[in-house]
Amino acid sequence: MSRILFIASHRPGRAPGQRFRFEQYFSHLERNGFQCELSYLVSPEDDSVLYQRGHHLEKARFVRRSHAVRANDVKRMNAFDIIFIFREALMTRSTRYEQAFRTSRAKLVFDFDDAIWLPNVSAANRRWAWLKGAGKTAGLIRMADLVFAGNAYLAAYASRSNAHVEIVPTTIDTEEYLPVPKKEQGPVVIGWSGSLTTIQHFQYAIPALRVLKERFGDRIAIRVVGDGGYREPDLGVQGLPWRKETELKDLGAMDIGIMPLPDDDWARGKCGLKGLQYMALGIPAVMSPVGVNTEIIADGVNGFLAGPIEDWVEKMGRLIGDAELRLRLGTAARDTVERRYSVHAWRDRYVQLFNEILERRS
Repeated sequence: MSRILFIASHRPGRAPGQRFRFEQYFSHLERNGFQCELSYLVSPEDDSVLYQRGHHLEKARFVRRSHAVRANDVKRMNAFDIIFIFREALMTRSTRYEQAFRTSRAKLVFDFDDAIWLPNVSAANRRWAWLKGAGKTAGLIRMADLVFAGNAYLAAYASRSNAHVEIVPTTIDTEEYLPVPKKEQGPVVIGWSGSLTTIQHFQYAIPALRVLKERFGDRIAIRVVGDGGYREPDLGVQGLPWRKETELKDLGAMDIGIMPLPDDDWARGKCGLKGLQYMALGIPAVMSPVGVNTEIIADGVNGFLAGPIEDWVEKMGRLIGDAELRLRLGTAARDTVERRYSVHAWRDRYVQLFNEILERRS
């Protein structure tokens, strides 16, 4: 039995990036000779302060505790065959722990699903921006024996610093995400799912949603999942907080899923998770033609790509008015996820890549 130590920020089941990139593979890896352990930093108590303004003393204590966790990981690093680092070992500019892991007997895998080499600090933590070190990403890539990049854009960046780069997309467990029966009556629900840190992307859809609300009135409803404090009164939007236990129910209530993005370097690094979640549930998605979205969506076949406001209005309008179109695109979307972006489609590839890196060591 080979042992893998997964290094990440959040506890199991908490962070979408971790859940949909490696946590959902643990059971398959275990069945195929890999013992998996996750070492994380952020406790439930930390959640209540890390992404809020202020709480400077508590945040300083969190950093100190994080150092203690990683120091303990270094002490036991030689007990593992692979150390898998998701994005970074510590949420600061420091790379001391990655450098220590590099000296161990374990092979080092680095995994990332965003353009994390670009500065990106939440509004609540602007004062702590000096602690962050986006520029360290290239160095972490150079240290790795193998790099998992979430899409071709990220892989192109990683390939400048490492010859061993694999494109490994973010995937969905299609045994958990099942298409939901569509209701016969009531408003058509247009939904967005995200987080406190990505709610600004929803804003890009508001001009089109205002036009649609004027046109369709009570025939549509708009749902935001991921930011319980978000409000947009003239659209009737009151945000729902993200909750793991109600995630599938909250998403399944949508008839149309949207993923608006700006066309910038950060957005080009996104791996399409929101859209893939909608699609796995058989919900037709309308997505900005940015980055990997253009690979996931064949416009008019398994969803829609929309750029200018008039595109969003026209394509969402068609979906609102045509239940058969929603069903057809949603069915094709589900098929796309099953074939190309599911755990079932990728689980054996994970095992193969880990076995290959161990063979390379020997």
